[in-house]
Amino acid sequence: MSAGTYTPKPGAAPVGRMIAAQAALETKMLLRNGEQLLLTVVIPSLLLVLFSTVDIVDTGSGEAVDFLAPGVLALAVMSTAFTGQAIATGFERRYGVLKRLGASPLPRWALMTAKTLSVLVTEVLQIALLTAIALALGWSPHGDPLSVALLLVLGTAAFSGLGLLMAGTLKAEATLAAANLVFLLLLVGGGVVVPLDKFPDAAQSVLGLLPISALSDGLRDVLRDGASMPWGAAGVLAVWAVLGLGAAARFFRWE
Repeated sequence: MSAGTYTPKPGAAPVGRMIAAQAALETKMLLRNGEQLLLTVVIPSLLLVLFSTVDIVDTGSGEAVDFLAPGVLALAVMSTAFTGQAIATGFERRYGVLKRLGASPLPRWALMTAKTLSVLVTEVLQIALLTAIALALGWSPHGDPLSVALLLVLGTAAFSGLGLLMAGTLKAEATLAAANLVFLLLLVGGGVVVPLDKFPDAAQSVLGLLPISALSDGLRDVLRDGASMPWGAAGVLAVWAVLGLGAAARFFRWE
């Protein structure tokens, strides 16, 4: 037996492996959290079924599900990338989890990358479930899947930046209250279940610049109307993504 066969070789794992392990852990923790599942899966699913089968809101001509499905997909992105991530990260910061992880061999940028991957995995599961429900309700989607994917990625980036900014600057309790309040306000006024043209003209011009409105309308243009890439909506989302992620990188506090 050659010398040094069993010599320990301490050291950090490759960054890619650390990111994959952390992303898997983040995803498992999210899927085990009952409150997060209520926010990310149950509420969007119930809204889709309820408003598609009961005539509560006038969604205009055509089948209600054709209007609602794109909006609920946008809501699912917001619930995971913004609300859920903000609350979870805020309490991790309060309890010192982020501080300890920041002192580990896992670089801080890699931790944020792992959180982003976890969000994307969760969104894929959400979109698959909501799409199956919408199809069962009679939804007939149209348009280019690549345009849909680009809008979803831009929406994820925009909401992730805003969620991390909130989690990294406010106290955990304030983040919890603010994230849920924003979720409810954007659910009502973001074109998810209520068309923006139901609001006064002055309000429409403001609400149309919100990321949830841009994502809802952009997805609706593609999936309901079969339009090409809605660059106006994509531009709004890109601006929110740059501003949100830039502000989060600048002002995020780890403890």
